[in-house]
Amino acid sequence: MEFDSWNPVYEQIRREFGYERSGDERARDVLASLTTPFDLDTLSSIDGATVAIAGAGPSLETDPELERARAADVVVAASTAVDVLASNGIEVDCMVTDLDKNPETVRRLTADGVPVAVHAHGDNMPAIRRVVPDCADEFVLPTTQVEPRGPVRNFGGFTDGDRAAFLADHLGAARLGFVGWDFDDETVSSMKARKLAWAERLLRWLESRREERFSVLDGRREEIDVLPLA
Repeated sequence: MEFDSWNPVYEQIRREFGYERSGDERARDVLASLTTPFDLDTLSSIDGATVAIAGAGPSLETDPELERARAADVVVAASTAVDVLASNGIEVDCMVTDLDKNPETVRRLTADGVPVAVHAHGDNMPAIRRVVPDCADEFVLPTTQVEPRGPVRNFGGFTDGDRAAFLADHLGAARLGFVGWDFDDETVSSMKARKLAWAERLLRWLESRREERFSVLDGRREEIDVLPLA
C-alpha cells in the first residue's frame, strides 16, 4: 500500500469520525522518537504463507475458529485476540495493537521476540509513552495512519484487525483467512459498530486489490460500499 493510495481513504475516515490529522501526526512523531527502524525480514514467514488474521470477536473462542487458526501457517492477531489464542495453546507470529487494552501482552511478546505492530493515533499518545519504552525495541514495528516518517510505517488499515490484514498483504501473504471476526456483534458500542463497518469496507477494498475473495465477507459483499482501487 502506497501512501498516495491510502491517503484519500484516510481522509474519508478522518472526516467521518472528526479526527484531526495534526493529532495523528503528533502521535506518529512521539512513536518515532521512541523506536528504531524495524527489520521486516523478521516477519519473512508471512511471504507466500496462508495467514490467519485473528480478530477479537466472541466467535474466536469457538472450536471451529480456533482450529482454523491452528491450521494456518502464520497467525497475525489483533489486540486481545492474542490472549484468547494463547489461552487455547495457540501462539501468534505478530500482534497488531493501538495499546488500548492489554499492554502487558505487548511487553511480554516483544520480550519473547515476537513482533508487535504498535499503532500511533491522536488518542493514544499517553499509552505510547507509557508502554513502548518498556518493550524490546527490535520487535516493535511502529505504524501510523498518516504519512510515514522515520521508523514509522503506514501499511494501510484503520482498526487493529484490518491493519493486520493490510500488513500481511504488504508482506506477501499468499492467502488471508479470517477468524474471530463478528461484524454484527450487538454487544459492542455504537462507536465500535461504526469502526467495524469501516473495517468491513476496508477488507472489501483489500480483497479487490488482491483479486481474492475473503470468506468473512460472504453474504455481505454486495451491500458494502466499494472504495477506490488505486
